[in-house]
Amino acid sequence: MIRLAINPLTWTNDDMPELGAATPLGTCLSEANQAGFAGVELGNKFPRDAATLAPILARHGLALASGWYGSRLLERDVEAEMAAAEPHLALLQALGCTACVFAEVSRAVHGERTTPLSRRPVLTDADWAVLAPRLDEMARRMAARGLRLAYHHHMGTVIETQAEIDRLMASTGPAFHLLLDTGHLTFAGGDPVLAARTHAGRIAHVHCKDVRAPVMADAKARDLPFLAAVLDGVFTVPGDGSVDFAAVFAALRGYEGWLVVEAEQDPARAHPLTYARMGHDHVARLAGALAP
Repeated sequence: MIRLAINPLTWTNDDMPELGAATPLGTCLSEANQAGFAGVELGNKFPRDAATLAPILARHGLALASGWYGSRLLERDVEAEMAAAEPHLALLQALGCTACVFAEVSRAVHGERTTPLSRRPVLTDADWAVLAPRLDEMARRMAARGLRLAYHHHMGTVIETQAEIDRLMASTGPAFHLLLDTGHLTFAGGDPVLAARTHAGRIAHVHCKDVRAPVMADAKARDLPFLAAVLDGVFTVPGDGSVDFAAVFAALRGYEGWLVVEAEQDPARAHPLTYARMGHDHVARLAGALAP
């Protein structure tokens, strides 16, 4: 079954909390419902106690699709990481999620305001020998609890490019899954259609993010930090940029799960409900291509 969700970044930003700081959680949830979405991902204004969050979501007619977890498996072993992740995993389980948005953030620069993307971390072969087996073990342990690890490749982190995604998938087993983020992969110089086709059988979650190609070209030419590119408007919702979502969905034919509209934008410049509706309607029109 395909369901449409939205990330609250449209209203409030996790990496730049000043964006949308005055917007209450209730506004985000009510407008997500108004825009037609069935679910949301976690954001920084969400209570992290299941007994508190569940009735809030229910009042707005929304399910929890998933939520971001940043791991540090280059710095600590699986036992330590599982202990650190436990509150997050327990919340996802309690609210019926089947996938966890998971990214390695050791050495990452995506949240640094002054570090250009050209200085993002790159794994050595020795790093790969540490990280891949630990990620694989995390995925197996999470699978035993009914959660699929959906790895989020992300600008400014150790897994950013198409080649890094391919190597990661080749270095892990069937319990390890991919989150395909169309915007991040496009920004990284990759091809989301090719990635969808290559890894379709192991894609457990999809972030539908569009890219404004001229802004992306300028960000690369000026070697901007990630958040500076976001503020300039590099990302937008599906239907407002250069990503061919019809082709992406055709390559994902047979996928079942959440399609999550996500676009880090300044809500003062990109009216949240307007863009939420635009993203929902564009994805909803094309999602039929996913039917087997």
